[in-house]
Amino acid sequence: MDIKGQFWNDDDSEGDNESEEFLYGVQGSCAADLYRHPQLDADIEAVKEIYSENSVSIREYGTIDDVDIDLHINISFLDEEVSTAWKVLRTEPIVLRLRFSLSQYLDGPEPSIEVFQPSNKEGFGLGLQLKKILCMFTSQQWKHLSNDFLKTQQEKRHSWFKASGTIKKFRAGLSIFSPIPKSPSFPIIQDSMLKGKLGVPELRVGRLMNRSISCTMKNPKVEVFGYPPSPQVSGHCKNIPTLEYGFLVQIMKYAEQRIPTLNEYCVVCDEQHVFQNGSMLKPAVCTRELCVFSFYTLGVMSGAAEEVATGAEVVDLLVAMCRAALESPRKSIIFEPYPSVVDPTDPKTLAFNPKKKNYERLQKALDSVMSIREMTQGSYLEIKKQMDKLDPLAHPLLQWIISSNRSHIVKLPLSRQLKFMHTSHQFLLLSSPPAKEARFRTAKKLYGSTFAFHGSHIENWHSILRNGLVNASYTKLQLHGAAYGKGIYLSPISSISFGYSGMGKGQHRMPSKDELVQRYNRMNTIPQTRSIQSRFLQSRNLNCIALCEVITSKDLQKHGNIWVCPVSDHVCTRFFFVYEDGQVGDANINTQDPKIQKEIMRVIGTQVYTN
Repeated sequence: MDIKGQFWNDDDSEGDNESEEFLYGVQGSCAADLYRHPQLDADIEAVKEIYSENSVSIREYGTIDDVDIDLHINISFLDEEVSTAWKVLRTEPIVLRLRFSLSQYLDGPEPSIEVFQPSNKEGFGLGLQLKKILCMFTSQQWKHLSNDFLKTQQEKRHSWFKASGTIKKFRAGLSIFSPIPKSPSFPIIQDSMLKGKLGVPELRVGRLMNRSISCTMKNPKVEVFGYPPSPQVSGHCKNIPTLEYGFLVQIMKYAEQRIPTLNEYCVVCDEQHVFQNGSMLKPAVCTRELCVFSFYTLGVMSGAAEEVATGAEVVDLLVAMCRAALESPRKSIIFEPYPSVVDPTDPKTLAFNPKKKNYERLQKALDSVMSIREMTQGSYLEIKKQMDKLDPLAHPLLQWIISSNRSHIVKLPLSRQLKFMHTSHQFLLLSSPPAKEARFRTAKKLYGSTFAFHGSHIENWHSILRNGLVNASYTKLQLHGAAYGKGIYLSPISSISFGYSGMGKGQHRMPSKDELVQRYNRMNTIPQTRSIQSRFLQSRNLNCIALCEVITSKDLQKHGNIWVCPVSDHVCTRFFFVYEDGQVGDANINTQDPKIQKEIMRVIGTQVYTN
């Protein structure tokens, strides 16, 4: 008998090891082989040709007319910090499992879809979002998909490229059909229309595109994307890839387009976020009430248990920032976003609603959020019970505080801390979305970068972590004057940024450098009543500053030690420092000092600079 692959034995599927259930290639019995639709074979071969033999695996069921196709999406193009923030393993592909009718393929029922990482099944929350996206995409495509329709699309390809022969030869001439390269600027630039949108210099676009001009195309956009995208679809990542290489290649290409920009779209409705300063690093739900209800119902917020266990100090800080914003006399301006929390006693209503703000009730619930240091003493279920006794809205509010944070914050171990900052509360802080980080790196190669401090009062950081570091000049968010024009204000001198951070027990008057030096000397001669290495925040009188990386282009305006950057894409947060009870770091730090620069590079070297 001429049978492709090997026989499938039902006994082989017993056991817990997922990888043992799927063999690469095509398996099946003689009977199943006779009924397998030839278009399915053609699509499988196209995946292997364009990607690799290992990019697809197949399981046929001997007794039923079903086949599982596993498509392996390579995500090694994601930066290490992005994959950590998104809780994915960049060293392992994302698997799309589609179940088709073996004999009918595209003429059969719509395929079911599962999305997972074999070694990351428990913590792979991103899979829920990607599954929803791909299910919506497949449902839309299935309305006009059929084996005959696909065949006509592929015949067009052969009529265009008769001389070139195989897919491999064609792929060599048109890079859009090759796997996503391991490049720091991973959103593939597919046509010149996107140059301005992505903010990538002409030089880089030309380098990316120069491989794809070997064949002349009268209408590149239509030919690359087999038919025009839906009128409701906005953004290049939602364009529909060509069908000429089969449906399996099409869905892989669509998944590759969507993965780098998952943070730009609501995890529920898949509509683009609208932020003051563009998208943020972490995927999140939008503010539409239906999405908030769905988000809560899907149990996505249940990740709070893991956060409290593994990042307790960060949760402690998030709660402190929320409290500072809520207690501020400027709360009507800066407490943004206001929580969207579903009422646990009535899942169809919002207990906290941005359209009906109730600061008093919110304050009561926040007061009932137990300190995180007490939380870590017991199991999460016990913690939740205790919080529910105090206030039924306390725990849902804590979940919102954690899940609404769109920045990646990690407490730095002592060995990775900057000693000259004189605080044990030091954090890695990355808030830039992947696309902005890619643009930042491109600009850095052209102009170089340096480090500078950004001071902002603790009450402002609740919003900054969720909306980004914005240009507040001449807006209602502006707290200090904008004497040097519009832009993000920075300084290489620590004392200047300490002043902007509101040193002086919550008052917004900016102390002089001499005052800060005196306060620093006084605070560091007072005997400490507790270890300076205290794990959690002990005080409600907090001050903080960020250390940012800034592009040193001509756009950066330097007025002595006060710098103004009008281009928000040219500033990325790197570190965050918190001080208690009026204590400050060394007021004489200058980031342009070679010794200081060397220390910063030592600490940051194995993080954002690895790429």
